[in-house]
Amino acid sequence: DGTRRFREGDRVGVPWLYDTCERCRFCREGKENLCDEARFTGFHVDGGFAEYFVVKEDFAYPIPEGFPDLQAAPLLCAGIIGYRALRLSEVRPGERLGMYGFGASAHVTIQVAKYRGCEVFVFTRSPEHRRLAEELGAAWVGGPDDEPPEEMDSSIIFAPAGPLVPKALKALRKGGTLALAGIHMTPIPQMEYSLLYGERTVRSVANSTRRDAEELLRLAAEIPIHTEVKEYRLEEANEVLLKLKRSEIRGAAVLKVR
Repeated sequence: DGTRRFREGDRVGVPWLYDTCERCRFCREGKENLCDEARFTGFHVDGGFAEYFVVKEDFAYPIPEGFPDLQAAPLLCAGIIGYRALRLSEVRPGERLGMYGFGASAHVTIQVAKYRGCEVFVFTRSPEHRRLAEELGAAWVGGPDDEPPEEMDSSIIFAPAGPLVPKALKALRKGGTLALAGIHMTPIPQMEYSLLYGERTVRSVANSTRRDAEELLRLAAEIPIHTEVKEYRLEEANEVLLKLKRSEIRGAAVLKVR
């Protein structure tokens, strides 16, 4: 009752960003992802694996037509954070984009980058992830220690591995941007300043905004994005988390609550 945007029976999704204070400097400047009072789904509030969930309507999003629940689920977390990382990488149409790691987030992001005319180079250890990258149109696929045939204009590190930072900088052109998409990363090793010199930029990606969610879901319908998913029962959650840790998931894993 009393909602403005939705009616009973509408399909909506809730991403990582649950709500913010909507008053602080960050919220007023369109950087609500940095709000000190922001709350996150499955962290500050229950809901990530819940059967029922209460959310403010301004922080919920209509699911595009044509996306079954199973295919829509990865868009709301992996897809949105990947889209923000793509924005912060500052890659432009026609430029070369490097992607380090190719899990749920990257497999959505490559489709947006390709749609915008970028040439995508993927660095990943998993043979299965390499095959998926090739299927989704990567211009080049190799391992994290391989040297690409050309310099990258921008790059995104999805894998939470600090040693990838100097490797990615080595392959980045002068003036390029390296975006770190993970919420956590192992220690970044000591490196020569020459890798950063040349006005290369390294920036973290912190959470996401409502703008990111709205734009990504609109693009999902426009492109349209295909999510590679495997469904699991809620009781299998611990097993799935181990599979993720071992890079055994192709695309995204989705838990079916009921």
